[in-house]
Amino acid sequence: MKLIASDMDGTLLNENGEISEANAKAVKKAMDKGIEFIVATGRSYQAANIPLQAAGITCPIVKLNGAVTYQENERMIHRIPMDKQVAAYIAEECSKLGMYVELFTNKGVFSESREHFLEVLVDIIHSSNPDISEREVQETVEQRFQLEQVTFVDHLQVALQETDVEIFKILTFAFEKNQLEEAKEKLRDETGAVITSSGETNLEFNHPKAQKGLAIQKYIETKGWSMEDVMTMGDNWNDVSMLEMAGRGVAMGNAEDEIKRLCDYQTAPNDQDGVARAIEEMLEELADE
Repeated sequence: MKLIASDMDGTLLNENGEISEANAKAVKKAMDKGIEFIVATGRSYQAANIPLQAAGITCPIVKLNGAVTYQENERMIHRIPMDKQVAAYIAEECSKLGMYVELFTNKGVFSESREHFLEVLVDIIHSSNPDISEREVQETVEQRFQLEQVTFVDHLQVALQETDVEIFKILTFAFEKNQLEEAKEKLRDETGAVITSSGETNLEFNHPKAQKGLAIQKYIETKGWSMEDVMTMGDNWNDVSMLEMAGRGVAMGNAEDEIKRLCDYQTAPNDQDGVARAIEEMLEELADE
């Protein structure tokens, strides 16, 4: 095994959005043995790098579901933006359905309504954590703004029309499941975008070639490696490409059953150091060879 690639939310990160001591130790152990480590996430570079640096891990980052890849020295080495007309159509259709929409661009994250955003976040947090206190809800909301640095504009179409703006990902949130189903039904045949998800209440849109698996494959090409040399770990639908393409795809214990069925390996949930367990199991098998 020459490369380990891990998703972040629901995988490498625990429920507090942090890399546990056990996970960090296992990642560093693998790196000390000459195995490269890379994260592949739907997050922006800054939002991905903050918990990595807190854990003392410096590594390449595939961000926005495979749309952009950075080396560990923060140099961008690959990018796949969406067609602007396609992005404008998707944003407009999701907005018509009453969904909250964010544009992830080379100029940062853009959205229209802070109030709508807060409503969505609070609703999501309360739904997944019924016993959470209002103080904890507020801290989580504030953390989201700190991580992503969302810029609020009057109309997203204005940002889409800027000539120097590249769209890498569209993230949408819905209050009701039927909004997600309607959006998928309306947009599933759009050839200029692929639809994935990183949670029960969102949809994510990228260029069809902006996928985690393809980004990792592109990254290792110059090294003369194949995907058989790669172990990947993930928990959700935006991880499918890298889980299926890797020689060793590992589903988290907290992943949906359909994700687990795609993988030959499983590990513990993200809040039980599942990444550490998967890495240790792989290293033990290598030592026995």
